[in-house]
Amino acid sequence: MGLRKAMTAQGPGTGAAEDAEPLLPRTVVLVGLMGAGKSAIGRRLATRLHLPFRDADTEIEAAAGCTIAEIFARDGEPVFRSVERRIISRLVKDEPVHILATGGGAFMDPETRAAIREHGVSVWLRAELDVLVARTARRTHRPILNQGDPRAILGRLMEQRYPIYAEADLTVVSDERPPDVTVELVIDALEAHFGVQLPHRAPRGGRPGKSDASKTDAS
Repeated sequence: MGLRKAMTAQGPGTGAAEDAEPLLPRTVVLVGLMGAGKSAIGRRLATRLHLPFRDADTEIEAAAGCTIAEIFARDGEPVFRSVERRIISRLVKDEPVHILATGGGAFMDPETRAAIREHGVSVWLRAELDVLVARTARRTHRPILNQGDPRAILGRLMEQRYPIYAEADLTVVSDERPPDVTVELVIDALEAHFGVQLPHRAPRGGRPGKSDASKTDAS
């Protein structure tokens, strides 16, 4: 049998056959800077593909019993990265196949990156500086941005991290367009990468045209 799953009219959790093939052979891991839309896009993508959604930061907080900001303040970034590495290495191997959103620094860790490469397919949501600044404004739960001018910090992080993010299996532009458009681009990229056909329920206004799809690149 191929990778494509036979879709029914029923939604997830309504009695679909348990032995149906997964839509994708690997968990999809979204990477990118804070504000790139990993959680927002990830939730929509999971809904569209009838897959579970997992958020690495949420899993870390549940395991630690405190917020990420508290971990940073109490234990420092090296301890946080160690916990993050263990959690993501577990999540990317967990069944069933799912959509996993990761924190902005996760993919920078070589061991975490290797685990994602071995067990998942990574998708970099690439956003420009103005988009990141606008999306992260008025959010006070990001410890790194609380250390100075957010725009300058994000600019430095882009210089440091974008060359590493570029090692992701797929790159999809995340810009000012509606999230559903970005979801369509991610689906297009996954279809091309795995050679499968995934279920599309295009948002109102239809799927993006060829000019939009051309912004999706395989790294």
